[in-house]
Amino acid sequence: MKLTDASIVHQTLVAQEVYELKVSAPDLADAAEAGQFLHIQTGQFGQPLLRRPISIADIDRVEGTLTCLYKVVGKGTAVLAGRQENESLNILGPLGNGFPINQIERGSHVILIGGGVGIPPLYFLAKELVEKGIQCSAYLGFRSAEDVFYDKEFEEFCDVHIATEDGSYGHKGYVTDIVSTEGVVTYYACGPKPMLTKVKHQLPIQGFLSLEERMGCGVGACLACVCPTNTEQQYAKVCSDGPVFPSKEVIL
Repeated sequence: MKLTDASIVHQTLVAQEVYELKVSAPDLADAAEAGQFLHIQTGQFGQPLLRRPISIADIDRVEGTLTCLYKVVGKGTAVLAGRQENESLNILGPLGNGFPINQIERGSHVILIGGGVGIPPLYFLAKELVEKGIQCSAYLGFRSAEDVFYDKEFEEFCDVHIATEDGSYGHKGYVTDIVSTEGVVTYYACGPKPMLTKVKHQLPIQGFLSLEERMGCGVGACLACVCPTNTEQQYAKVCSDGPVFPSKEVIL
């Protein structure tokens, strides 16, 4: 974990209100793991005051860059969307615990299940898994065709199944309607809580869930992001104990 000023390499609108942000931060890129996140001071001079947690979608350790995807949903992300190339962003990271993949044997088949802005960390994960010789299938859910992003990028690494709620692209309905676990050893999922709840209770195999919660400090001090668990402690802090948890540990 390091606090650093990172230079914006580029920022591009890739779907409805969804931006791709690439920053130059070699130390952070070298340390980052799939599933971890950055805590970004979106504006200048401490406005807005609170940082925003944004998952890491990709890294390039040769360039020393990290790529994030985020959706404009409030003041903080709206301010971030207005930041320009070559401006400096104050970033704390990488934070949290990433997706565990060392236990997966080479040649195994896993599935990735993502919804909306929960999809970006799964792209980073897909690249890591394929590099280890693990087969991936991606199930990605969006509200409509206007919201779809990174489908072509995922296709470079795995077979991709798309669902949209209005049926304007891919299968009509929820992504949980089309998930198949046949021949699969585990799953990794990230997205809205209703989707993760369905995944946890619907799929017959154990997997890993990346939770999305509002955060204050991002390092486990303020307790703003606690979630109930089946563990002895009975709760966990999403920012520092997660955001990735075994599906059997969290209560959804």
